[in-house]
Amino acid sequence: MSVGRICCRSVDSAAMEESAQTAAGRMHARNVGTLIVLDREQHPIGLITDRDLMVRVLAEGRDGATTPVADVMTSTVRTVRDNCSVELALEIMRQGPYRRLPVVDDQNKLIGVISVDDIIDLLAEEFRSIGELLKSENPAYLAR
Repeated sequence: MSVGRICCRSVDSAAMEESAQTAAGRMHARNVGTLIVLDREQHPIGLITDRDLMVRVLAEGRDGATTPVADVMTSTVRTVRDNCSVELALEIMRQGPYRRLPVVDDQNKLIGVISVDDIIDLLAEEFRSIGELLKSENPAYLAR
């Protein structure tokens, strides 16, 4: 299965020139812990997390209103194409380590994000299906 089939297409983003405080406000308003940082062409160039804001802004005593996202974002962002297999995406996450990967199209423009949670949900659904199949093939169940 490809990540394009299970990724979240509704992605919250930030611009690198906006303030850390603006990004934090967006996280709070949308109840998310990560924003994908995009350039003007909608290419992912970084991630900013609630942890980045805590460690790189608050803990360092910076002013969130004047600190740009570019100064505190994680700029090593790894992306995957929408036709990437879930297995490969999971391997990339493991190597990273990353909990989320931006999903891009052929022009490297953001189209979604795949998370470890998305993959766990997929696996849980698959295991449930397998469990139902095994249950339905159980002789005791068939004897009813």
